[in-house]
Amino acid sequence: MREISLVYLDRSGGLQKFVHDCKKYNDSKQSYAVYRFIISINPSDIAELDATLGNYILHNPIQAAQIFQSVCFIAIKTLSLIEQLQTEAQISILLKPTHLPPLPSYVLSLSAFPFNYTSQRFYISEGIVIAMGTVTKYTQGARFLCTEETCPFSEGRFRYIRVHMPGATESATVRNDFVCSLCSSLLQEDMKFRVLGDKQIVEMIDAKVLNALKGYCSDKSHFRIQTFTVFLR
Repeated sequence: MREISLVYLDRSGGLQKFVHDCKKYNDSKQSYAVYRFIISINPSDIAELDATLGNYILHNPIQAAQIFQSVCFIAIKTLSLIEQLQTEAQISILLKPTHLPPLPSYVLSLSAFPFNYTSQRFYISEGIVIAMGTVTKYTQGARFLCTEETCPFSEGRFRYIRVHMPGATESATVRNDFVCSLCSSLLQEDMKFRVLGDKQIVEMIDAKVLNALKGYCSDKSHFRIQTFTVFLR
């Protein structure tokens, strides 16, 4: 699937954009613990190229991103695109689909039952925004070092990299109880390598609420509409 991923990036123009993004990182004087790349994908085109990879992206996007992560790391090292990059863990890939299949199973409806949304795959969700919070910062990536001075992981290396994953809380990326796998000493964040991003909390409600506001009467004698929270990162 790595080979197919590279072929798709080359044909879709994604590889050219990736090289351009790498140049911006390489020309920057700032030090990064994590290099973040957004890759636009067309599920239909990928499915035609390779059905297995297309299905994997649609239903296992987090694992599929790891395939593109490996491909991008090899490309960076082969073409010497980012001199500062040391490990594959420093690359964060966000797959951004242009669309999803027009099928009911890809629509996230909180009014439908049963709620079979345990998988971390792509869904379409439509609703009405009724409230928006202010834009705040969150940690996209951080570097940690061992606090034991005699440990080889106490300086210089990008051994411990924490990257925010979809659905994770802030404490999953940054906290003070991580330990070194080599000597079991506590890890301490190297603050100059922290990578920040913007997040916003949005309160939404199902579009069906408009029928209730219009006085629309259905066969259902009782119904309840509840808001749901969306995190935009």
